Amino acid sequence: MDAATVECFEANRDRLASLAYRLLGSAADAEDAVQDTFLRWHAADPRHIQVPEAWLTKVVTNLSLDRLRSAQARRERAAGDWLPEPLLDGDPMLGPAETVEQRESVTLAVLTLLERLSPVERAVYVLREAFEYSHAEIAEILDITETASQQHAHRARQRLAAERVARTVDRAATRRIVEAFVDAASSGRTERLVALLTDDATAISDGAGLATRWLRLSTPERIAAAVRAAFKPTPAKRRLAGGSPAMHAGVVNSCPALIAALDDRVLGVVILDVRDDRIAVLRGMSAQDRLRRLTEQWRQAEHDEPLIHSW
Repeated sequence: MDAATVECFEANRDRLASLAYRLLGSAADAEDAVQDTFLRWHAADPRHIQVPEAWLTKVVTNLSLDRLRSAQARRERAAGDWLPEPLLDGDPMLGPAETVEQRESVTLAVLTLLERLSPVERAVYVLREAFEYSHAEIAEILDITETASQQHAHRARQRLAAERVARTVDRAATRRIVEAFVDAASSGRTERLVALLTDDATAISDGAGLATRWLRLSTPERIAAAVRAAFKPTPAKRRLAGGSPAMHAGVVNSCPALIAALDDRVLGVVILDVRDDRIAVLRGMSAQDRLRRLTEQWRQAEHDEPLIHSW
């Protein structure tokens, strides 16, 4: 493969990774799909490729759909214990973020809701809403009719509209929201935490990476009690963490987040879905295999002053 052909692929790599991530919800799987696309690009006859961008988009989309349809993926996701892999603000895999629709399409709330769509509905929705492809272009990518693309898009929008979808917040509001959460969690007073939560708030956690299933709580009082207990530092927790991490406010998947980091390693993250200035959903993740890419991006990013220098 000559340098120009490689350069053409590399110019599309971030866009392909962003598309695959939105379809698969996993950075690792998205990277694999992009690599498989490169291998097909390497083996293809360039004389038969008129528009490289369109060809690459078609290949990575269909490779991602094959992964979604695989028996392994169905087993992993069927139990309801699957959540998308979190990504730090600024990660090129998050892709375009110029419009509200593009920013919302990468929130964990929307990525989780996409699991309820068929693979084709998911692909049509992502290509249309996040990447602004026309229905004619989508029909070509997915080998369906333009009418079918329109119908899939309509059904996908209807199904997502029927669910609660968190709205993203601007960076100025992010730190204020996370500061309020940290202050309440540190106070030892659960009523302060309850006041920050919506009446129908839910919390999901991987149990500090030790649980075999996701832990779920569904009332503000239970959530506040669990957060207060988890937030209280102890010698045992510090030994498990390998030290005393700093607590930072950040943006993860376009939502406010609390990031616990020690020596440039992310130990855990709590992502907050906000509705009407209150927290509707908390998603806590500490399993290191789920935080691999987030940690890589964290090491390269500039950080604001931590909310807590040493927990």
